[in-house]
Amino acid sequence: MHPWHRPPSRSFRRLLAVLRPPDTRDWIALTDEPLPGEAAATWATVPGAGAVVTFAGVVRDHAEGRDGVEAMTYEAYADPAQRAMAEIAAEVRLRWPDVERVVLLHRVGRLALSEASVLVVVSAPHRKAAFAAAEFAIDTLKESVPIWKQEHWTGGSDWAVEQHPIRSPKSRPVASA
Repeated sequence: MHPWHRPPSRSFRRLLAVLRPPDTRDWIALTDEPLPGEAAATWATVPGAGAVVTFAGVVRDHAEGRDGVEAMTYEAYADPAQRAMAEIAAEVRLRWPDVERVVLLHRVGRLALSEASVLVVVSAPHRKAAFAAAEFAIDTLKESVPIWKQEHWTGGSDWAVEQHPIRSPKSRPVASA
């Protein structure tokens, strides 16, 4: 039997339950399941949006001062992390009032190379606002959400060396174009 024709697995049903698109304009979640990039982009594509910008951060084979990374483990304080992500979405809407939809999804748990750890999708009537809002969202998420990563390489593991203090989303300036 072809894998696409098999009945959904328990983990697939869990993914739909955990990462089901909301009835609101913001989709915010932490999950230990793979991130649904295509579904998020489709959800953000609405009639009022002429631009949909998608950013996926993936696990790479090196890090600051460290080669041979084989995997990453992400940990988060769930409630504070989701509150911080909601604050980022609210700040996006204050700075770019025309934004239609905002998606902020982040993985937790152990991820292999090339797996997506974070997904940001922003839709807006025009590309300039969509790109600016998406860039602000990912940069601010990395600076203000209590999520930590542990790097794993042959012979060891340790917390990432470029970790930084948590900042408020409102304190982040917008990059000039």
